[in-house]
Amino acid sequence: MGKSNKNNKTTNININSDCVFCKIVNGEIPAKKVYEDENVIAFLDIAEDYPNHTLVVPKSHYTNFVNCEKEALQNVMNAVKKISQGYISSGYTGVNVFINNGKDAGQSIDHFHVHIIPRKQSDGIVLF
Repeated sequence: MGKSNKNNKTTNININSDCVFCKIVNGEIPAKKVYEDENVIAFLDIAEDYPNHTLVVPKSHYTNFVNCEKEALQNVMNAVKKISQGYISSGYTGVNVFINNGKDAGQSIDHFHVHIIPRKQSDGIVLF
C-alpha cells in the first residue's frame, strides 16, 4: 500500500507506478474528471470514440474485475450509478455500462475500470 499525494483524500491506496490510470489518480497525467470521491475517480476516455465515454476506476490498483476487492467493487458501482443518473437527468435517455475483463476480452489497461457510454435514441452508435 502506498501513501497518496495531495490530490487524493485517502491515505492507503495501492498504486502501480507503471499504470496509466494510477498516474491519473496521482495527478501525474491530466484527465477530464467527471466524478471523484475518496475511493473512486471517473474521467472521460481520452480516445473520445463516443460522446462523454466515461471510465470509472478505483483509486487503488486492481488489475481487473475478478481480483478487485468487494468494497472497491461496491465503491465503483455506486459511482457508476451516480454518474449514470447524472447523464440521464441531463438529457441522455440511457447508458451502456460494461467491463472488459482481461486482454482477450478487450481490456486495454491493466487497472480495473467500468465504461459508461451515455446514449440518446438518435445517436446512431452500435456497440455490439
